[in-house]
Amino acid sequence: MSTTDHIRNFCIIAHVDHGKTTLSDRLLEQTSTVQRRDMKAQLLDSMDLERERGITIKSHPVSMLYQLDGKDYLFNLIDTPGHVDFSYEVSRSLAACEGALLLVDAAQGIEAQTVANAHLAMEQGLEIIPVINKIDLPGAQPEVIEQQIEDVLAIPREEAIHASGKSGIGIDDILEAVAKRLPPPRWTEGPCARVLIFDNVYDTYKGVICYVRVFSGTLKAGDEVMMMGTGQKTIIKEVGRFSPSMIPEKELAAGRTGYVVTAIKNLTEIKIGDTITQASDPASTMLPGYKEVRPMVFSGIYPLDTSDYNKLKASMAKFQLNDAALVYQPESSVALGFGFRCGFLGLLHMEIVQERLRREYDMDIISTYPSVVYKVKLTDGTIKEVHNPVFMPNTDLIEYIEEPTIRATIHTPSSHIGDILALVSEKRGMCDHTETVDGTRVMLVCTLPLNEILIDFNDRLKSITKGYGSMDYEIGEYQQSDLVKMDIMVNAEPVDAFSSIVHRDKAESRGRVLCERLKEIMPQQMFKIPIQATVGSKIIARETISAFRKDVTAKCYGGDISRKRKLLEKQKEGKKRMKQIGKVSIPQDAFIQILKTSN
Repeated sequence: MSTTDHIRNFCIIAHVDHGKTTLSDRLLEQTSTVQRRDMKAQLLDSMDLERERGITIKSHPVSMLYQLDGKDYLFNLIDTPGHVDFSYEVSRSLAACEGALLLVDAAQGIEAQTVANAHLAMEQGLEIIPVINKIDLPGAQPEVIEQQIEDVLAIPREEAIHASGKSGIGIDDILEAVAKRLPPPRWTEGPCARVLIFDNVYDTYKGVICYVRVFSGTLKAGDEVMMMGTGQKTIIKEVGRFSPSMIPEKELAAGRTGYVVTAIKNLTEIKIGDTITQASDPASTMLPGYKEVRPMVFSGIYPLDTSDYNKLKASMAKFQLNDAALVYQPESSVALGFGFRCGFLGLLHMEIVQERLRREYDMDIISTYPSVVYKVKLTDGTIKEVHNPVFMPNTDLIEYIEEPTIRATIHTPSSHIGDILALVSEKRGMCDHTETVDGTRVMLVCTLPLNEILIDFNDRLKSITKGYGSMDYEIGEYQQSDLVKMDIMVNAEPVDAFSSIVHRDKAESRGRVLCERLKEIMPQQMFKIPIQATVGSKIIARETISAFRKDVTAKCYGGDISRKRKLLEKQKEGKKRMKQIGKVSIPQDAFIQILKTSN
């Protein structure tokens, strides 16, 4: 294609489950990119996990050819995830585009992530085409949704296109709008080559494959290029496009989206968001990539078999190349051996990472209780960041502890507002203000401690609202709070894997639950074992595992009671001696069971 005027780079953004992937299937069919015999539902969701859960986890690029008014157009589409935990994938995709299709479900209306993704696109200066999807549903209210789009997002209602990804309604209108309403590629006039890396995958045979958007210049096999962020130089082995599988081409010209195979085999040498330029004639400034992601939830990941540590280490390195938001560093635990302290963007992200490690890398792993980063002000005036409860300083050295908060936007039917306010209050949060979206839906803006939403907040929100509630959040300020480190002691020995940082008011109930679970799981010994939850030197909960008891009086048949007493006293002395020298080792499966139920 001779000119960039007929190229359109766009992505599809929406709330989770509003039909992005189904719509992209119809676009691929309509443009004959995929033959009907090769078509299958959710074609771009190539991961088994994506198909099982019906969610998009990774961004998927694809190139399509389209004809309108006798002109040939090249459409480069990137299908993006919708869940709040994967907004970093969305921000990278937006950096590689000039326009976006904003999908809104005709039955459910504007939800939390719809607003968040629309604002992300507006910040990047993208042209937005609103699409009201699923208009063939019995409960569809396209006119009401048009009004919501105008009121909440300030996009004129006349611009909205009515469509259905399932039945194919409005697909031609969408393709025509992409050609007519979206701008051609920007920044193509630059004298030097500038190419944005918006994703990476690792191939066993080819090595590192970069998903790229060429802004200016050209790339072809044999070129020596440089990564501007790291200064790393390499030779390009192959370039090509996605259609939707990888198809090699002679060169990638300005405005195009495709892939680049380099000679780099080391996983750490290519950073997502970096700019590629020609080594012989480098560009002076990097492309604006996307904001740096900060992990919010931390958890330890350990191999079940300690001999698998090196295999887990190699798997984590490969995984990080494919998932830029995963942060990890080695750590060791007395109970679990060697493993890694990992940082995630949220709980779904944590769950997906663990599941992908099990499936794609064949790893048997166990994770510890998730925690967040606390800031501890010490009495000598220094501030220490604590990622792991084990490293919490002694209470006499602490002046105060600060915990991270989130600013949550909750969209819900107005009939459930009372139950949601009760849930927010239970999680130590407060509602800042409410807004009415339309006659049936309201938007609550709340401030909550991040630690409180880690485990079950989203599940309970869905239960309360019968699935109609949705939440998006952004990280707020750190605030001072009455937090304590809670230890679990087994036979007077602290177990570091069960340590956690909790609010003082909730320490007792959480300690009691953990002690009860341990009592059920741990095997009996020949002597009594106390299980205690402690805060500092104070015991706040206790359970006792009773001892195996041999019936020493069985051989006494009749005679004086003093004979039986003598035998029982002798047994009691023996148990006392045994307890003094006995050690309790907690079996590995007890850790696994308790950590699984805790998560």
